Amino acid sequence: MARDWDEHYLDAANLDFAPEPLLAVAADLLPAGKALDLACGPGRNALYLAGLGWRVTAVDRSPAALRLLRERSTLAATIEIHQADLERGEFPIAADSFDLICDILYVQRNLFDAIRRGIRPGGLFAGATLLAQPGRDSAFRLAPGELRQEFANWKILYYSEAGAARILARKA
Repeated sequence: MARDWDEHYLDAANLDFAPEPLLAVAADLLPAGKALDLACGPGRNALYLAGLGWRVTAVDRSPAALRLLRERSTLAATIEIHQADLERGEFPIAADSFDLICDILYVQRNLFDAIRRGIRPGGLFAGATLLAQPGRDSAFRLAPGELRQEFANWKILYYSEAGAARILARKA
């Protein structure tokens, strides 16, 4: 599957380099600190946060995506790039390590516990994922309400299921 993503990232003309709008809200709620961008792809969110002064750890398994991130980054000192397969556990998220973790359009259900542990008290999770639809593979999509349930014990600052599930949640 990583090879399919490499092929996808090789055609940069078809890529969206605009950051997830939810990150603008998250960045306004916290002073710049340490952020983790899971399954970062070519780094649209990592670059946005680094441009605001965040120290960003960007993780993806695709060498092609990370090559694009390196090529586009003039902020290399504030972005720590890791090539790792999250499904294989190649990037452990240390407890209480990040002020912000973003997981945009990547679903790995068994990663939610590590995400919750990895955010410092008062920190934020910004997430967006596609919703399951009849006739579509639901392994990489969440059921309606599932993303909100993952953060039910947190302060939900924003939640929407218009087209995709989007959440901004603060850890107590």
